[in-house]
Amino acid sequence: MKKAVVLLSGGLDSATTLFYARKKGYKVYCLIFDYNQRHKREIKSARRIAQEANCDYKVIKINLLWKGSALLDKNISIPKLATSGIPVTYVPARNTIFLSFALSYAETIGADQIFIGANAIDFSGYPDCRTPYYRVFNKLSKLATKVGVENKSIRINTPLIKKTKREIVLLAKKLKVPFELTWSCYKGGEKPCGVCDSCRLRAKGFTQAHTKDTLLG
Repeated sequence: MKKAVVLLSGGLDSATTLFYARKKGYKVYCLIFDYNQRHKREIKSARRIAQEANCDYKVIKINLLWKGSALLDKNISIPKLATSGIPVTYVPARNTIFLSFALSYAETIGADQIFIGANAIDFSGYPDCRTPYYRVFNKLSKLATKVGVENKSIRINTPLIKKTKREIVLLAKKLKVPFELTWSCYKGGEKPCGVCDSCRLRAKGFTQAHTKDTLLG
């Protein structure tokens, strides 16, 4: 059976990507990252989602001592309103760090696909969630790995990159993603705050899709 590595954060997009990869017939291996994020609640969600999907998973601990983001530094407030430009919730080079781990893991286990739930339509404006970034990373994959040099490939697959949040919710519903197990809120806690950028984008998607978000009861 063909193998794929999925970057699983526990959020709606990554969960949808996991179920999408599984639907495509891949044996999925999930990587969950604990990078001292404020919203550690998402790690619990990621574990439960991987278990629900009957997928192997590993939790990778990374200590980003230099912080540089509201998601890592409690002295930086998480915005309650949309901001222009790249927001303070951007974690410097986060997806590059994650994909480097995934690339090493994929080459080791013989996987030829890495799935990530990046989105460039309804998103917060992060530079590592855009199509040109993944186009270049796929070129890097061929240059930086043994399999790439041997004319094989490990492809970074971004099935949600051009979808709106409404379209993602509808796809997730079709794939039977357990919405109640997912977590999007930047603040963590027992219940979503409802006001951070991630919560607002999620709510927008469910509203436009005329679908109930079962995480909210």
